[in-house]
Order: sequence, then structure tokens, then C-alpha cells
Amino acid sequence: MADETIATTAPTIDTDDADVSEVADKADIVSTTSDDEAHTSTDEQALYNKGLTKSRGGFAERFNRFLANFRTVDEDFFDDLEETLIGSDVGFDMVIRISDELREEVKLKNAKRKEDVSDVIIKKLVDIYEEEGSGEDNQMHFAPTGQPTIIMFVGVNGVGKTTTIGKLASQYQKAGKRVLLAAADTFRAGATKQLQEWGAIAQVPVVAGKDKSDPASVVFEAVKRARDEAYDVLFIDTAGRLQNNFNLMQELEKMKRVVQREIPDAPHEVLLVLDATTGQNAIQQAKLFKDSTDVTGIVLTKMDGTAKGGIVFAIRSEMHLPVKWIGFGEKATDLRVFKPEEFVYGLFKDLVES
Repeated sequence: MADETIATTAPTIDTDDADVSEVADKADIVSTTSDDEAHTSTDEQALYNKGLTKSRGGFAERFNRFLANFRTVDEDFFDDLEETLIGSDVGFDMVIRISDELREEVKLKNAKRKEDVSDVIIKKLVDIYEEEGSGEDNQMHFAPTGQPTIIMFVGVNGVGKTTTIGKLASQYQKAGKRVLLAAADTFRAGATKQLQEWGAIAQVPVVAGKDKSDPASVVFEAVKRARDEAYDVLFIDTAGRLQNNFNLMQELEKMKRVVQREIPDAPHEVLLVLDATTGQNAIQQAKLFKDSTDVTGIVLTKMDGTAKGGIVFAIRSEMHLPVKWIGFGEKATDLRVFKPEEFVYGLFKDLVES
């Protein structure tokens, strides 16, 4: 049986999860407002524009450097274009598709001037991105009225998994939801303490067990309490790496079975947390978890910290998994519901308006 604990002390965030840059000042988090408190579409676009400053600058720099060498649309042109897009983390599969389709598009548009070619490339990027997202379900799914919504978070250590849970707990709690956290990452030193400290910040309880205890037992206690005490949402923190004699994916599957024994249609979401700054490594992680767990969506953290920005294109074209949340900074409100239109405009803004 797991021991229920609620952190009450001021947070001293454990840094074992490599989230130092993500940890918000507690005053910033406690004072943040919920989404219901007036975020207009203009405010949202402004936040995306600010959060994508580094990505937009890096993409524009690479793109302009590519165009500076433009002479004519030949094989060297397409080689340079592919290298430019891959260098922006757009992803190999999508780059090849863009290159192939551009060959026909450039001929069709009779694009010869640098400005015309630039417009065709950006339009093709946007068109393919939108096409790949056709039918994509990026909405959060919740349990029927009277049942707790169970959301599992998976991902390797260091991507900001625990920090993401803390931020979402703060947002949901301020929106009037009764939130419960489960510290099922029992194998990483300090993980439980870190989640307890986030629970204190968000003013929500944390169900925890002893170090090295069975994660599934923590999950069982948390689901039982969430159901019996009528909590609205239960966030489950899971391990990103286990000791050598454990298989991570088997352990995650075991936790999922425990959840389903108590609430058959749960978990309602399995969110994979990825660090945008790791680029193609994030894609490899996504493939690993998607092959082994029923991932329903992506939380992309630290987007403000990468000068590449194309990772969202790669996730959509290679993984066909929806990005549901995107992180732009340290405060709780810097973790936003992902909006594709704002993202695309925020990334290409300088090129479109120049």
C-alpha cells in the first residue's frame, strides 16, 4: 500500500530530472491565471510569437542563407534545400516529400525569381503540414461525468515530465478542478519529492510510496482515491528509466492494467513528453514509446529553447501523433494548448512579412 503524502514546505526543486531551466519561481506559478480568465486570440498569437522567437530566428537565418546562394532551380538547389530543412529538424520523410513536390510546383508556377521560389517553398511547407494533420485529434479527452479523468505521462528522464505535470496541475486547479497527483516514478532518486513540491505549489495532494516501491501499487492507491473521493483529474507521473533488471515498457503496461481494472475506459490520455531541444532524438523517443504504449498525444516542452523549430513538422509527418500541449517558458501559463495555426504563423512570421 502506498503512503499518501502532501508536500507543505516551500519548494526546493530536485534537479535530477534535468529541469533546472524549466522550474518556475513559485510566486509566478501561484499568481498565474487560468485559461478562462481572458486569453484572446491576439494574446495567444503574441505568446506564440514570443515563444518561437529563437526558432523563428534560426529558421529564417538558415532559409535566408540558403536563398543567398540561389542562382537557378537545379539539382544543387534541391540538395541545398533538403540540407536546410533537415538542419531545421523538419524530418527526413517530410523533407523528401517537400523536395519531390516542389520540383513540380516550381515548374507549374514558373518560379524563377528568388522571391517567387521562397513563396512556393513556404506555401508547400504549410500545405503539407496541414494535409498531414487532416483528421488529427488534438483535443484532450475526459471521463464521463462522475468519473475521474486519468492521464498518464510517459517519456525519458530529463524531458520535463514532472515539471509538465506540476504546470498542468496548477492550471487545472485554478480552473476549478479537483486534481490529484500520483508519484509513480519510484525508481529515480528525488522524483517523488520533486512531484510533492510541485503539488505544494499547485495546492493539490500527491499520492506517493517509498523509494523503489512498486509503481503499480502507487497507481492503484491513487486511482482508488481519485474515484472514491470524487476527484476530477488524476495525473500519473511515470519512470523514464528503470534499473537494469526491469523493462520500462512492461512496467508502464502493468500500470495501465492496474488503472483499467479500476476504471475500464481509462487512462483517458497517455501523453508523451518530449524535449524540443533534442531534435531528432525526440523523434526516436516517440517511436519507442508509440510502439510500446498507446500514446494519445505529445507534450512538447522547451520550445522556446531551440533555434530549429521544425520538430513539430517531423512529429506530425513521421509519427502521426497530435501535439496537444506546447511549452514556451518557465511559468505555468507558458504551457499552452497547442494551436497549429498560431504555431505555423509564429514560425514563418518574419519570412512572410519581410
